[in-house]
Order: sequence, then structure tokens, then C-alpha cells
Amino acid sequence: MTKVVAIHQPTFFPWLGFFDKLARADAFLILDNVQFPKTGGTWLNRVKLLISGHAAWATMPVVRDYHGVRLVSEMEIDDARPWRKKLEQSVRVSYARAPFFDEAFPLFQRLLHHETKLVAAFNLETIRVLSELLGIATSKLVLGSQLAASGAANELLISMVQAVGGTAYLSGGGSAGYLDERAFAAAGLGLVLQSYAHPVYPQKNVEAFVPGLSILDALMSCGVEGTRRLLQAVPR
Repeated sequence: MTKVVAIHQPTFFPWLGFFDKLARADAFLILDNVQFPKTGGTWLNRVKLLISGHAAWATMPVVRDYHGVRLVSEMEIDDARPWRKKLEQSVRVSYARAPFFDEAFPLFQRLLHHETKLVAAFNLETIRVLSELLGIATSKLVLGSQLAASGAANELLISMVQAVGGTAYLSGGGSAGYLDERAFAAAGLGLVLQSYAHPVYPQKNVEAFVPGLSILDALMSCGVEGTRRLLQAVPR
């Protein structure tokens, strides 16, 4: 029997493609057992939203004042900065006229003000709550930090898939640059390509559809039920 396993970092208010991958997988492993990037941007603490009609970054500041390295599971939110209040106001202003603002904004507020100091815990709460609303089983979510897996790069991914009894690895569209297909084949694991086709839905104040935004954009534009239908309509 085939058991398809996906592995993904716990990203900040993820985009639709993240939830599509979660829906397709039999087990979805949260990659919180790798190093948080020391510099540069990362989807772990930022995502794009339609702000004043343009795609713009929404960012959760993180504590960078530490020595050595930290795992994703250890990374802390920098709540010394009033980022939650600022992001709440920015989303309120930008999406006030969205068709499903009254439904989606209270949900966003609840998630935004989830009390935790940890980046991964914050993001995992968002993923769990939204998955439940969208009809995706949260029982398939497994923390990588709780698995007896080891190695780096492809070796770690293979070890994680094997740790949960997986027989195939669900690969996202951006994996071509790092995925060693021969290593997976040698481990007896099949590869399944997600091949996600982004659905188009009405957006406010844009000349052309802007893909790749946080799922919050779909929730504001289509509501919970409409967003669920968007995910169900994607070819598999």
C-alpha cells in the first residue's frame, strides 16, 4: 500500500499551494528540525499579501540576537516590536472592502494574536486551525523534531519519510534544484510531483490576478467555503 509523505517547513500564513500539498499527502512532516537561516528572507516568517492593491511582504520579526545556530523549532518571535498591531491594521485597511472581510478578518485576528514566543508554534497553530476549517485532516501533521531521523539534505528527507513508514515522497514544484532522485530510488522510495496549478479567483483593486499570496487573500476574497472549493478544484 502506498503511503505518500510530504515534508515542508512551517511557513507564515502559508499560500494555497501549501494546503494543496497537505491535502494530497497521507502524512505531512513539519520540518522544524533544521537550522533557521542566519540571514536573508525566509517563508518561515514572511509572506506576501495584497497591501493597497499590490503584492507586499508581511513579516513576523524574529530574535536574531543569539550565538551559534538555532533550529526552526527554537526560533523566537521578536515581540518587542509592535508587529502584530501594525499587521492587523495593514490587513484591516487593505482588505476592508473584500467580499468576505467580515468572515475572514476575525479569524485572522485570532491567529495573529496567538500567544506563543516561538515561530514554529505560531505557524503550526495557523496551519492546524486553517486545515480544520478547510476540511483537511490535521492528524496527518507530524513534527520532524519528534522523529528519530538524522542526516542532512536528501539524507534527512529520506530518513524522515522512512521514520513514518512512507513509501513515496511528495515533491513540490521548487524541489528540482536540491532533490536527488537517485538517492530516493536507492532507498526504495517513489517520487510524486505536486505539479500545482494555481487557481484564479476575483481580487480587489488589481489589473491582473496576483498568484502566490498567503491563503489569507483567498479567505478574504472567497471565504472559507469558497477557498475550500478552490483547493478541491485543483487537478490531482
